[in-house]
Amino acid sequence: MSVASPFHGLSAFPPTPADRDGRVDTEALGRLLERLCDAGVASIGLLGSTGIYAFLTREDRRRAVEAAVECVRGRIPLVVGVGALRTDHARSLARDAEAAGADALLLAPVSYTPLTQEEAYQHFLAVTEAAKLPLCIYNNPGTTHFTFSRDLLQRLSDIETIRAVKMPLPADGDFEGELAALREKTRLAIGYSGDWGAAEALLSGADAWYSVIGGLLPRVALALTKAAIAGEDGEVRRLDGLLDPLWQTFKAFGSLRVVYALVDLLSLARAELPRPLLPLGPMDRQRVLEAVEPLIALESELKAYSLL
Repeated sequence: MSVASPFHGLSAFPPTPADRDGRVDTEALGRLLERLCDAGVASIGLLGSTGIYAFLTREDRRRAVEAAVECVRGRIPLVVGVGALRTDHARSLARDAEAAGADALLLAPVSYTPLTQEEAYQHFLAVTEAAKLPLCIYNNPGTTHFTFSRDLLQRLSDIETIRAVKMPLPADGDFEGELAALREKTRLAIGYSGDWGAAEALLSGADAWYSVIGGLLPRVALALTKAAIAGEDGEVRRLDGLLDPLWQTFKAFGSLRVVYALVDLLSLARAELPRPLLPLGPMDRQRVLEAVEPLIALESELKAYSLL
């Protein structure tokens, strides 16, 4: 098992290459993960939203975890998403991840009928009883349509193995206020998703950036993360400015569609969006390409610099 904390610094979330039928390409996944290990990200978030966990069968999720563990070989902490509609399914996925050798779990309260706060608590409690790995709460109301109250986060933080929370960007933009309030109520490590808010979150003192773009351009994301941790405001703003055209495509098309276009544009793997999601059209792909070209050059520069 890895000894580094999986809930601090840059957590890179790669896509999960699969065909239209949801069959995971484990060789292609391994190539993506090798790039993250080579860059030295703080942790890898496998089977997050970008990793299309909600569209994959238990068998393919297990195959992905086993392939990832074999590839990573303990070099980087591996955080595995185990969200599922049913509690018994989430418990099984958590056991699968633990048996395969994952370092930590990420759990979203997936629902069809909206959950109550108590139902979400019991769901998390049951999963923590099924597997003893450290667990990060995945607070993603944009996909789950469930919002954690601060009282619920406090209750969950009292469960021994629940160590962190992955938060959405605050609606009012007050990262410092939200971080202070959460730290007063919980002992959780607090990180954020929503890549376009990462610079502000990290400069405000967040513990982690759960990054979509980190899964494909890890050195660029890592440079921003390290600059923020060092308090280098000017460098953070510069890098975030370079990333802003890409952030705009995330907002316009959804980060999942953009990431799958990037996988193809960067020739990293062959990956099909799970239906009913459709790939971007030619004009939108061109916009994504124009946004990412300067970042590809920067990624190469940072890699060359690291080899000196």
